[in-house]
Amino acid sequence: MSMPATSTCPPPDAGRPAGWQSAAACAGLPPRIVFSKKPKEAAPALRACAVCRVRRACEEIVAPVENRFDGVCGGRLWRSGRPVAVPDHLLPPALAAIAAHLPAPGGGVRG
Repeated sequence: MSMPATSTCPPPDAGRPAGWQSAAACAGLPPRIVFSKKPKEAAPALRACAVCRVRRACEEIVAPVENRFDGVCGGRLWRSGRPVAVPDHLLPPALAAIAAHLPAPGGGVRG
């Protein structure tokens, strides 16, 4: 996926996606969806994460917390490096089950 140059996600070398980016399930989605801050707009990217084989690598490399990332990364929606609660009806079942056990924004467990 070709990513726009931002302070949170540097562009890949030579204008080609890094291996993990080209293997990402969201590779064909428009950047406005992948980098959306709104749950409803980001839903297609979250659905892609549910079947993505590089979801863990994505979160490790992007490091959303450290980079104050905005958008979808590792199966979660982030705003300024903080996870955003997404209504369960917008999440695919695989991610809804995972999200129920993740810390909620501001602490605690969702659910």
